[in-house]
Amino acid sequence: MAVEVAGTAARKATRNPEASRARILDAARQEFVSYGLSGARVDRIANLSGVNKNLIYHYFGSKDALYLAVLEGIYAGLRERQRDEDLRELPPVEGIRRLVESTFDHFVATPELIRLMSVENIHFGEYLKRSRSIKPLYSGLLDTIEILLKRGQSTGIFRPDVDAVDLYLSISGLAYFFLSNQHTLSWLLDRDLAARRRVNKRRQHVVEVVLGYLLGSSLAGAKG
Repeated sequence: MAVEVAGTAARKATRNPEASRARILDAARQEFVSYGLSGARVDRIANLSGVNKNLIYHYFGSKDALYLAVLEGIYAGLRERQRDEDLRELPPVEGIRRLVESTFDHFVATPELIRLMSVENIHFGEYLKRSRSIKPLYSGLLDTIEILLKRGQSTGIFRPDVDAVDLYLSISGLAYFFLSNQHTLSWLLDRDLAARRRVNKRRQHVVEVVLGYLLGSSLAGAKG
């Protein structure tokens, strides 16, 4: 009976596999964000996505593989929003500004990225390291930062002693920490850090901090 059900699910999947996979991944993302990897249940993912559990295993093989597919989709979304080719065509100050803004905006628009990055770090990056697609995305990012840095340094706009990796750690970290700790810091500091006005103010602060480091504080508001 189980073989027959699995076979039926597989045949139905071939009718619209992209739609089926999309529903499963969307449900799985909600499940992993809510319960983490260890607490997530394939039964709940199946119910939420409206598919047979066997279909999930047909597409992804295991819960671990499904979790990795969710991670890959979220990281790909972040990199797509950063738009390397567009950034490389901009003047260096504006390119860095746009990179900071797009990174911050994606974190704000995708809170599940924050949660899943935290989950993955609990597991010491074990599952991320299994991906063949995520790490190559970041070579393009570092190339983009290097291009903008060198262009700015060649004209004396940017300081010369800047490491692309350190710069991106600051860009990402300044956004990530604020958003990942909103609830605890809001209570500790008596500020509603999730309020739209506060988020917008933080966004501008992050831009100014990064450009202030590259340019000097007096030029942080420059548009390039």
